[in-house]
Amino acid sequence: MTLETIRQYKKIHMIGIGGVSMSGLAEHLTHFGFTITGSDTHESDNTKHLQNLGIEVFIGHNTSAIDNADLIVYTAAIPENDEELVYAKNHNKTCMERSVFLGKITKCYKECICISGTHGKTTTTSMISLCFLEANLDPTIEVGAYLKPIKGNNKTGNSEYFILEACEYVDSFLQFSPHVEIILNIDNDHLNYFKNIDNIKQSFLKFTERLTEDGIIIANKDDDNTMEVIKQNKHPFLTYGMENKNANYYATNIQRNEYGYPTFDCQKNGDYFDTFTLNVHGRHNILNALATIATCDYYGIKKEKIKKGLQSFTGANRRFEKIGEYQGIPVIDDYAHHPTEIQSTKACAQEIPHQENWVVFEPHTYTRTEEHFDEFAEVLSQFDHIILADIYAAREENIHDISSKDLEKRILQKNANCLYLDSYQKIIKYLKENVKKGDLIITIGAGTVNQIGYQLIKEETN
Repeated sequence: MTLETIRQYKKIHMIGIGGVSMSGLAEHLTHFGFTITGSDTHESDNTKHLQNLGIEVFIGHNTSAIDNADLIVYTAAIPENDEELVYAKNHNKTCMERSVFLGKITKCYKECICISGTHGKTTTTSMISLCFLEANLDPTIEVGAYLKPIKGNNKTGNSEYFILEACEYVDSFLQFSPHVEIILNIDNDHLNYFKNIDNIKQSFLKFTERLTEDGIIIANKDDDNTMEVIKQNKHPFLTYGMENKNANYYATNIQRNEYGYPTFDCQKNGDYFDTFTLNVHGRHNILNALATIATCDYYGIKKEKIKKGLQSFTGANRRFEKIGEYQGIPVIDDYAHHPTEIQSTKACAQEIPHQENWVVFEPHTYTRTEEHFDEFAEVLSQFDHIILADIYAAREENIHDISSKDLEKRILQKNANCLYLDSYQKIIKYLKENVKKGDLIITIGAGTVNQIGYQLIKEETN
């Protein structure tokens, strides 16, 4: 498979072009000389950016763009009754779901590196990308968030390397053809699709079967589900960890500076490898760094380049990101939308000196809220103050008859400092009236809850 075999589709229309993965794919295709058009239900920074690149983007449906297209690419979130998709099929247009088309592109690269796992994909993809850039390997990059050093969520390189964030949702990553697979962890998520953890593990096992014949897996030895999966696969693997000293790459002598950022020694097969310093918080990020070190060492990248690449990473967009201050109070935003991720957010918060923390949580989708209801209540109750926003519906309707008010009742059984408020403005007002100097504000969720933090900061500067 080469780009030339894909070039039969000269004009490509993308439904849902404003999404993180779709917008990045649109940029890559434009770079390679394809004519791209797209549509999305609403305007966003991504759609504006694509328009600035000269891509014609329609807000709302536009079936006329379908008439001129050779191929229609759509995201998994697009329903089957979408007006444009129905029109395309009725007019015998070739249609491909995004992951299927992206899978064809992965075959064009000799060294496709896929970063998978329930948690940490974006951060680890970013870390690996920066190390490869530091080593002047000029990779093509596809990451699930804005990454400051590449000024976007993607970069088109001119080498054999393609570094790609590989999501398990609806088995998307089973379309890819990687040479290296990183499996960070396997946890209960997307249960509306997978139903149970056994199905999730089966999906990851099928993912290992997508490796090229000479491919290799890099896996988290501290994660039991991951180890159960890779021991069933036929490919060689390298491991990393913080709890298992017999992992190929193991972190020891972990120390933190005055800002809470860690420095650690990395052991390789029992021998000292080197000392690394990170500019991000959290134990989970040490694990992400170990996955990065193992990957880069496999490719022969020099230690100094790995160290510089890791140090240059100050966090991906919305991953425990300090977005500013309100009256001297740090405002942190985090994309966490699963209980395990929120636990990591809490661990990061503990590494920042502060008096009391004020967490604004916006649950993401009705399905996930119902599936992890008790887990959300347990982890959120561990914060000092919890403010709940309405559930961010995303692609769903509330067929579960569940609300943030229900979550408030459950958390109040564990922590009296929990309050549900039904608008961002009420939340902002409440924070302004209650937070004190020395406190910490954290917005948590995969929806638009970060607007609360930005509004607080904006009012501070006006």
